[in-house]
Amino acid sequence: MAPDVLPRGRFPDERGGPQFVSMDSVTPRCIPLPGLRVQALEAGPADGPLVLLLHGFPELSESWREVLPRLAKAGFHAVAPDLRGYGGTDRPEQGYDLETLANDVVQLARHLQPERPVYLVGHDWGGLIAFHVAARYPEVVDRLAIVNAPHPAVMVKELWKPAQLVRSWYIFLFQIPYLPERLLSAWGGALVPRMLRRAMVDPSRVPPGRLAEYEANFSRPEAARAALAYYRQMFRHTLTPRGLREARNYPRIRAPLLVIWGEKDIALRKSLTQGLEPYLEQLPTVRYLPEEGHFVPLEAPEKVAPLLVEHFLARRSQEERKARRPTGAEPHGEGPQPPA
Repeated sequence: MAPDVLPRGRFPDERGGPQFVSMDSVTPRCIPLPGLRVQALEAGPADGPLVLLLHGFPELSESWREVLPRLAKAGFHAVAPDLRGYGGTDRPEQGYDLETLANDVVQLARHLQPERPVYLVGHDWGGLIAFHVAARYPEVVDRLAIVNAPHPAVMVKELWKPAQLVRSWYIFLFQIPYLPERLLSAWGGALVPRMLRRAMVDPSRVPPGRLAEYEANFSRPEAARAALAYYRQMFRHTLTPRGLREARNYPRIRAPLLVIWGEKDIALRKSLTQGLEPYLEQLPTVRYLPEEGHFVPLEAPEKVAPLLVEHFLARRSQEERKARRPTGAEPHGEGPQPPA
């Protein structure tokens, strides 16, 4: 989400700052899918359980760089793609509706781990896509984790409430032709890192130079136009009879859900973490981070990664308990068993 398109005040010069040095365990990878070539960052053993991490706006796979090696250390094969139209991933003219974006993720999951469902993580726009994948393609997602992102159906209802409407003003700005992409790409994309830093509680956690890739990506008007197409397609679809009908009849998500939420988010209200039960088959686990803002993966990767590992390893712990239990035996003295 874009909490402030015209940020004020002084921020570090991303191009003039020290070059950010990537962690050696994170490597780039090009992944050919049917109709789309995806650029991604990955870490961890190729035969480890697959974790897909989806970024938001106005970001890149780079947002997950410091989370990836932490997942790799726990034995996961962690892959963060640039979403359609972003970074090194193809930028076609069409395909920025939620269903097509979700299908990109499904194809990626099946390409990288064809025999098993994956662990899926999404932040911001990546979270909306992840929710949609888990709802429409339950066989693809083993466990789901969402970081500061609304469920699509909940967002449709909350968007028109005054408190959220004020925070979402930029969605309406983005519907104007030509002007938003000109703003985002002006001055070599310099507004983008300023937008990111303005939404952080403590911008100093992200060193100068860390956001240079974001700036370079949005310096191209066609890249800005592709990112804005997400908002334009969503807004127009939401207002159609079909879109309203889909929001009312969203499939329930089968996968266990973890929600990680930075409480100082200036774009999304905390109330978006409530009222999820009608869209889930089991109660979610919600972890609030009281001192974090909207861009939690960038600002606090050391807090996000352990919560993800805990959520994903819960599946393994449950399987081990079942394997140790005698056939036909029921749990005794342990209280209710958590869902798998």
